[in-house]
Amino acid sequence: MAKAKQAIPAGYHSVTYAFVVDDAAKAIEFYVRALGAKERNRMPGPGGKVWHAELEIGDSVVMLSDEFPGSEMKAPKHLGGSSAAAWLYVPDVDRLFRQAVAAGARSVHEPTTMFWGDRFGTFVDPFGHSWSIATHVEDLTPEEMGQRRDAAMKSAGSR
Repeated sequence: MAKAKQAIPAGYHSVTYAFVVDDAAKAIEFYVRALGAKERNRMPGPGGKVWHAELEIGDSVVMLSDEFPGSEMKAPKHLGGSSAAAWLYVPDVDRLFRQAVAAGARSVHEPTTMFWGDRFGTFVDPFGHSWSIATHVEDLTPEEMGQRRDAAMKSAGSR
């Protein structure tokens, strides 16, 4: 066995999101259609389930698997929701948002230009995972962002 040349394998980042879903094979199909994902590998598990799969989305790798009895990891549908969201930066948030919704995602927040300089939207995929997607459209100084945040919070409080 050859010793690893680096602690983080090529093509990975320090943090890699791992999804647990209730039908990994269908989830892979969805992520390919909705997000342009490319399947890197798939390891079969018992009963035709997916024990582990890896997808490339943009310049990142995400992992996913089916839920298995006895595992600490549960699919959002099992839990009744998700406690985290994947954040995805893309060149055209509006186009990808429409593509994801057309592929079966549920719109939560239509793309909107936000006070922090991103055009941002949120959807939930058919497997219960929340996705925040954004295109960075404006570089702001910390002062500008603070002023815009304060104005946004003041406006939100007056509703």
